[in-house]
Amino acid sequence: MSDPAAVLDDLREESAELDRLVGQLSDEGWAAPTPAPGWTVAHQIAHLAWTDRAALLAATDPDAFAAEVARAMAAPDRFVDEGAEEGAELPPADLLATWRTGREHLQDALRAAPAGTRFPWYGPPMSVPAMATARLMETWAHAQDVADTLGVTRVPTARLRHVAWIGARARDYAYLVRGLPAPAGPFRIELDGTGIDGTTWAYGPEDAAQKVTGPALDFCLLVAQRVHRADTALVAHGADAERWLTIAQAFAGPAGAGRAPREAG
Repeated sequence: MSDPAAVLDDLREESAELDRLVGQLSDEGWAAPTPAPGWTVAHQIAHLAWTDRAALLAATDPDAFAAEVARAMAAPDRFVDEGAEEGAELPPADLLATWRTGREHLQDALRAAPAGTRFPWYGPPMSVPAMATARLMETWAHAQDVADTLGVTRVPTARLRHVAWIGARARDYAYLVRGLPAPAGPFRIELDGTGIDGTTWAYGPEDAAQKVTGPALDFCLLVAQRVHRADTALVAHGADAERWLTIAQAFAGPAGAGRAPREAG
């Protein structure tokens, strides 16, 4: 993930794919409930617009961003929903325009950042490639909610490599936000890219005692908390790896509740 321009190009493509899903929706479509409890399609896009704005502040005005973090820490269980709620109250055309403009401003800021720049964030500070990857992951995850709402089956692309990478990298963060000690040693993660690019996506040392294997798409859905562990074909080799798969999250912020398992039959 060392080439910022390549990740930013992929982020732009991921955003455009979601834009095609929502760009022609009726007001009723924007108001449709999504799998996230209490969130409509409008909430999903509003949250992306809100987070893009926060990322732009982090990239351009660290002091203003620090004030945003302080407000978030004062209401850790509400600040995400409140940000989405505020944006969702906008007329759909205004919300769509706000999201489009904001994501392009963020693109400009990240592309202009000097090499080696690190930005503050709600979790650990982020480099330009890491920030772009985080935005891509979140855009893809919210697009999944929208697609599920609209009954659209998306074709997975090689852009999912970014989601898998940040999911693997965020392993210890999932423990941190739950007040749990992280496992001492690294994990090996081997993901099957069949149906995407036909290759194996591997992270971590080959000789790691704990290992996760399975479909790349399942792993990405799991770390984005868009699927329950029981509804994946992921295999954990070791108790620590199994425990991680029940709490994994690729996004910063409070521990997510995840998804309920699908009903049998």
